[in-house]
Amino acid sequence: MRLTRRESLKGLLAAAGAGVLPFGLNLHAHEHGNAPHKLCVFVQANGGWDPTSFCDPKANTPGERVINNWAKTNEVQQVGNIQYAPFVQNQSFFEKYYERMLVINGVDAQTNSHTVGVVHNWSGMSSEGYPTATAMYASNQGADLTMPYLNYGGYSVTGGLTRFTRLHDPNGLRNIAVPSKTPDGSRSYLTDEDWVAIDEFAQTKSRRKAEAERLLPNQYRQLSHYQSAYEADGLSRFADAISQEPTLEQTERNGGYRSNLRKQAQITVLAFKTGVALSADMFLGGFDTHENHDVRQGYLIDFLTSGVDYLWDYAEQHGVADRLFVVIGSDFGRTNFYNADNGKDHWPIGSYVIMEKGQDWTNRMVGYTDELHFAKKVNPTTLQRDDFNGTIIYPKHVHRAIRSYLGMDSSMGAQKYPLNNTEDFTFFGV
Repeated sequence: MRLTRRESLKGLLAAAGAGVLPFGLNLHAHEHGNAPHKLCVFVQANGGWDPTSFCDPKANTPGERVINNWAKTNEVQQVGNIQYAPFVQNQSFFEKYYERMLVINGVDAQTNSHTVGVVHNWSGMSSEGYPTATAMYASNQGADLTMPYLNYGGYSVTGGLTRFTRLHDPNGLRNIAVPSKTPDGSRSYLTDEDWVAIDEFAQTKSRRKAEAERLLPNQYRQLSHYQSAYEADGLSRFADAISQEPTLEQTERNGGYRSNLRKQAQITVLAFKTGVALSADMFLGGFDTHENHDVRQGYLIDFLTSGVDYLWDYAEQHGVADRLFVVIGSDFGRTNFYNADNGKDHWPIGSYVIMEKGQDWTNRMVGYTDELHFAKKVNPTTLQRDDFNGTIIYPKHVHRAIRSYLGMDSSMGAQKYPLNNTEDFTFFGV
């Protein structure tokens, strides 16, 4: 007997109402064979960071305007195959992580507009509507998770592929996951018998809705999402994991600037560990340094590197670091000179830093910029500079490579949001 699409949806939702559909699967259920899925974190340095003071260091050129004040007394540094700027605390970060780092320099965002730059760098397209890579990954690998895609600010378009969750008050999550308890978990609002009755009523109501004759497919899908959140024990595990931490990291402050990247990292790692999520966008704003550039970028780059460092250390502590895939980037770069306010203005050329443990494509720098931070053409296959037959690297090239590396290049999301007329760069070795 063949089931119609409506009958199949109805059966799935009825199963969910009966509590047998495995929406709250643990980490081990989301695997290809014996290989667990990667856990993706994209870190958005919002406002336009300065790669020439970070991962694409530039010394001053005689006869040209000063590009970096630090270059008046210091030289470009290198560890392994990675060059970096001797600026603020960069040395400790690059020395600790160069072996798990791929730096892609000379990425042309083709804009000086924040709006376009943000969209372009985090979706691979300069026009509105394309989803983040993290949303596409969540849709492809974790569609049945309780909250597969976490976002703490910045670009978060999903393109209808999945839904994102923002957790500004993670300690309040327990109130949602375990509504029968007071916020501190010390006592119950009602007796156990009363909560059993409430639960049975909710399941009965869900089954009754699933059996309705005139529900549209979108209504079935919304009911399915509701049921996944209601039934998922992963949400309770996540809430318990948060409550068991001594404290979630508080906001870091320095020189009038502040960052909660460490708190974002904790929430993300605990969500990964308990199996409720597998992608996240961490967010740090303030990089639009049109004045007092060195001081402001210094504070923010320190926040950025300390936050990413904490993410890796915390992931190690909770046993998920071996699956972590981290991408760091920004809207675009800063000009190759200072303005009258000791600031730097918008510059279309930027970089990505991609990190993962134990890979043969790390400890590498690819992409080229000249001494004044103009992007140069690169051969997509050899990754060598090729001024005649190469191409400038654009965000679409990086996103296309990431899609392929994460197994998304033929996914439903990639088909719906293709990156057409895009060369295949061998950033990840193939």
